[in-house]
Amino acid sequence: MKNTVMTFQRQKDEQKKITMLTAYDYSTAKVMDNAGINGILVGDSLGMVMLGCEDTLSVTMEDIIHHTKAVARGAKNALVVADMPFMSYQTSVYDAVYNAGRLMKEGRCQAVKLEGGAAVCPQIEAIVAASIPVMAHIGLTPQSVNAFGGFKVQGKSEEAAKRILAEAKQVEAAGAFAVVLECVPAKLAELVTKSVSIPTIGIGAGAGCDGQILVYQDMLGMFGDFKPKFVKQFAHVGAEMEKGIKAYIAETQNGTFPAQEHTFKIDEEVINKLY
Repeated sequence: MKNTVMTFQRQKDEQKKITMLTAYDYSTAKVMDNAGINGILVGDSLGMVMLGCEDTLSVTMEDIIHHTKAVARGAKNALVVADMPFMSYQTSVYDAVYNAGRLMKEGRCQAVKLEGGAAVCPQIEAIVAASIPVMAHIGLTPQSVNAFGGFKVQGKSEEAAKRILAEAKQVEAAGAFAVVLECVPAKLAELVTKSVSIPTIGIGAGAGCDGQILVYQDMLGMFGDFKPKFVKQFAHVGAEMEKGIKAYIAETQNGTFPAQEHTFKIDEEVINKLY
């Protein structure tokens, strides 16, 4: 059955963990969907893992729409959530609603995600009022990496922890159906999870959250530029891909590929008439 925002809420209520991964193309989304993933995020992380950018700030609306279209075609059961890229919602409430609408209409997702707490609550309220489900995102928000001075754990001091707890309650009150907690101490994330009625989705926030999300290239060992502490590699697909590509190169160079079983036949009489 199709996962919806109500599925996420029901799983929190029934204490069943929610599973999410990022995806950016049809084939990967289809594999994840067949595996039974609850939700797929078309993250602005595509800037780093797909486009080779040093951060997520360069990702455009057109980038997200393009990749969301592909994922939506492959995901028949998973809830597809599209990231709102940097400066697509911060500039005004109007821009936020307009761009969220584009992601729904053109990208064919079922929800959008935006980063920030109290500062973006007016945007969350307006987008939700337009009948577009919103997933919030607090803690380490990668679009604010320059303001944070790098990719750092958030909420370690009493003041910072209180702010994260308050922001979780604020985005809930604004109408968000779920909230991502990124790079937050595990005990704080567990407290936040108990303090709000909406699902919490953790990434680097411990097992106390209602669900988990990872960038799929990270958890499959396909992205080698760096490995965050919170990532577990569940498979080493990158190494297997490199092994397979090297075998293809070798067999092509030594002439063993393509073999007879990989070729098509033609009647010898036809060939003879060509000479």
